[in-house]
Amino acid sequence: MKAPIKLAALVLMIGTLTACAVGPDYQAPEKVKDVPFSSPYQHSNLALNWWQAFDDDVLNQLIDKALVENRTITQARANVGRAYMDFRDADNNGLPTGTMDSAYQAYENSTPDPSDDDTVTRGYNTGISLSWDIDLFGKIQRASEAAQANVQQADILWHDAQLQIISQVAISYGDYRGAQLRLQVAQQNLGNLEQSRAIVLARLDAGMASELELARMDAQLYEVKANMPAYQSQLQTADATLSSLLAQRPGQLTLEDSENSFQLKQLPQLQKPVAIVEGENYLRYRADVAGSERALAASTAQIGVATADLYPSLSIGGFLGFLSAPGFSLNSGSQSWSVAPTLSWNAADLGSVRARINSAKASSRMALADFEQSVFTALNEMSLSLKNYNLSRQQELMTAQQREASQKAVRIARQRYNAGSGEFLDLLDAERELLRSRDQQAQLEQQTFTRLVGIYKAFGGGINVL
Repeated sequence: MKAPIKLAALVLMIGTLTACAVGPDYQAPEKVKDVPFSSPYQHSNLALNWWQAFDDDVLNQLIDKALVENRTITQARANVGRAYMDFRDADNNGLPTGTMDSAYQAYENSTPDPSDDDTVTRGYNTGISLSWDIDLFGKIQRASEAAQANVQQADILWHDAQLQIISQVAISYGDYRGAQLRLQVAQQNLGNLEQSRAIVLARLDAGMASELELARMDAQLYEVKANMPAYQSQLQTADATLSSLLAQRPGQLTLEDSENSFQLKQLPQLQKPVAIVEGENYLRYRADVAGSERALAASTAQIGVATADLYPSLSIGGFLGFLSAPGFSLNSGSQSWSVAPTLSWNAADLGSVRARINSAKASSRMALADFEQSVFTALNEMSLSLKNYNLSRQQELMTAQQREASQKAVRIARQRYNAGSGEFLDLLDAERELLRSRDQQAQLEQQTFTRLVGIYKAFGGGINVL
């Protein structure tokens, strides 16, 4: 048994030669132009519970359910598991592999010698067959590095899928409530127009108004009615989108409780302002940036995988077991072992190897460009989301004041017209302006909420509420 011991010693010695890995060692970018990028990706603890700040139970329930039922998240979670298994497979390639075999063999005329004619030979063999690819130039190591980077990217993309689904659910919920609000506003406007129409009709009966005035009031009333199906369509669209996000069939989703069915007067609103911490590195919460960086790491490792083919590869095969003919027992006398080192080199195909290296380098440059672009895209999205939200808030405040002024104008115009001292056109114009300001305010409330969701997405769920 000295030979197997020597074989094990040889294997151990060769293993010490595998410390060299060709190709570039990856270094994460610390800067993109003048933008520092030193902090690794961090999944924000606020990403999954930030919406609780709205104190909207229905929204919270929808998000909780989507995180469990949505199939995109399920797919992303499964992708993490697959990437991890690929990493384990690549990492195990650096270890010896073996199989346990037991075989029976029978053959006749095994040699050209005439003395072997009509001679049947039988034999058994059983034992362990081993093989080991010696990673002399780090090909297996680089492949393992690439697979590990892919695992990390898959995990990041899973977190990003959660953030994206939360955002989509919130936007669709805002669309739903916004359509409800516009329907309510339209119904209120119809009520006000019907009051004005009753006044015109009474004055017509008294001979103080004309058929033209009544017809123009009816035209305005029917205009409001004509817009209501569009709001109902928006409501149904939002309902269908939410049902899809929650993996439900049409008609299964129920958003209203028994006490508040279709009675919500406004969209979810924060009671406290959004907190943006000065000097905080919000890039670390951006999954697209972090995912691009991990893709860059994987593509860099692939350069080493391709470069290793420039050099010879060494593999060792072996057998340890027993060989015997029929009728012989398996004992020390039938022990057998073999070792077969193989050195191979693609010397005649180095042109193709260099082409693969250049291709890997080009892929790495592409990955670097994608990463750098993702940084600038993230920075501009964060800045734009804040600006758009602040502008929307300003619009909303101005429109609220406009609505109050329009209500006052309608009240005065109606009083004057009813008293006979005001013009009908003044009342009609005041009514039209009030209708427009009410609907515009409802639209702006929905827009403000949508842009608030935009801040959440742009900052990777890493913002806080004071």
